[in-house]
Amino acid sequence: MNTIAASPMQPDMQEMIARYPAVFKPSFFKRFRGLIIFIAVIIYAFVGSSFLHIGKVISNGNWDIAGAYLADWISYEARPDIKFENDYLSIEFPRFSALGKDPHPDWIVESQETKEIMPEVEQYESAAPAQAFSFMAPDAPTAEKPAEPAKPASSFSFMAPDAPTAENPSDVGGASQEAKAEIKTVTTKAEVSIGPAHVTVIPGLVTITKGDETLVIEVERDKAVHPRGQLPSWAQQKYENEKVVARFGFDGRVEVQDYKVKVHHRFLGWENFIFDTNSPFWNKSAGEVFSLIMSGDRIDPEQSNFMLAIDNILNNGEWQHGDVWLKLMQTIVMAFVGTLFASIIAFPLSFLAARNVTPNRFLNQLIKRFFDFQRSVDMLIWALFFTRAFGPGPLAGISAIFFTDTGTLGKLNAETLENIDDKQREGIKSLGASPVLVQRYGVVPQVLPVFLSQSLYFWESNTRSATIIGAVGAGGIGLKLWEAMRTNQDWENVFYMVILILIVVYVFDTISNKLRTKLTKG
Repeated sequence: MNTIAASPMQPDMQEMIARYPAVFKPSFFKRFRGLIIFIAVIIYAFVGSSFLHIGKVISNGNWDIAGAYLADWISYEARPDIKFENDYLSIEFPRFSALGKDPHPDWIVESQETKEIMPEVEQYESAAPAQAFSFMAPDAPTAEKPAEPAKPASSFSFMAPDAPTAENPSDVGGASQEAKAEIKTVTTKAEVSIGPAHVTVIPGLVTITKGDETLVIEVERDKAVHPRGQLPSWAQQKYENEKVVARFGFDGRVEVQDYKVKVHHRFLGWENFIFDTNSPFWNKSAGEVFSLIMSGDRIDPEQSNFMLAIDNILNNGEWQHGDVWLKLMQTIVMAFVGTLFASIIAFPLSFLAARNVTPNRFLNQLIKRFFDFQRSVDMLIWALFFTRAFGPGPLAGISAIFFTDTGTLGKLNAETLENIDDKQREGIKSLGASPVLVQRYGVVPQVLPVFLSQSLYFWESNTRSATIIGAVGAGGIGLKLWEAMRTNQDWENVFYMVILILIVVYVFDTISNKLRTKLTKG
């Protein structure tokens, strides 16, 4: 068995401790560093959550609306209204419905009958007696000053031949003629299928079935909504006699009100993405569209079916592909031109700001403070300023990018120049070169790859920034994005534009990374 014996040459342990006190007797912070950091994080999280009321915000958040917004990114809703009339129903779709001008979807089944329908006649009460005095009409009849008796009307009025006359007085507070019944074919029952639910609507009664549960709701027209029995978990009535909302998850919901049943039926996908409802190619299969383009008769005598299809796609009223792509190109141009001008201006100014290149301290500080002034104000604020100066459009966006990036690139380039290797510059000086040639051959070769790399990075970054500043009127796709968000309904259009922006940013990021790699390593 081998043992390790202490060598007489080995220093004493006490001597080792005295020689290396930091190793054997670390400070309090080093010994408990992990515990201190953990406690600090817990305290910070507690204080931050209390200060920002995070718990209250989460508990009061309307997650149903947030979920609906997210669902709108990848789906669309059909929203028919089933209105209660006298003794029948009327089904109405929104004016710009995704189902077209006269929709008859297969998930709504109507039962119709031919009936005598009495039109509703509005009754008007006679005018109330006038007050003792009217500020707005001081000459109005009063108790002290009764009105003079009206003169008898003539038997004929050219402007209104059927107007009441002395020989043919009108009824007061009622209709002048009896309302006549009309024979109409009307809807007396509507059955709506929404995912796992089935809704049956007849005048005055709504029956909703989901799985094994059935909810019956009585409707007093223009008065109240009365559900029978206890509401199931998927239905809600916040206030007595008010509307009842039945939710069916992603498939949609139904709102039963005292005068109509509002249906929200959700479908996965983007509606009318290629052709809108006004296009002659709408609601046709890909084979039918291809056949019309290749061999069909001309729909528009002035252009071919192919050009008509292209025009209908670009000018799609719901998606506005042509305008969106044009605004996206404006965003790309804004980012490129703004970064290019900033790089050109920042290049010579950075040489004036570098202390080792320009030894004039006053000039150094002046240029650096100018860079600070440009950088201290965010690009979004500059965009607002230039929008006021030049009006809405790409010029304001280009100016905002150019002005902000000039300061940032100038500062970064000046710092790069101040950290160059002076040996190359001294070598050029020893050959008797002029100051300009010293900078050209002793400095520029060292910093040019770094300058170009930084400019490429800013070009890629400004593609994203141009989207943000476009929302304040500086042009580009940002304005279209903001307009779609303001409607609070076109979230699928928002997602469409977000995807286009992501694709553009990814492409430019890949190109920028490859060019920077070649510049720095080449």
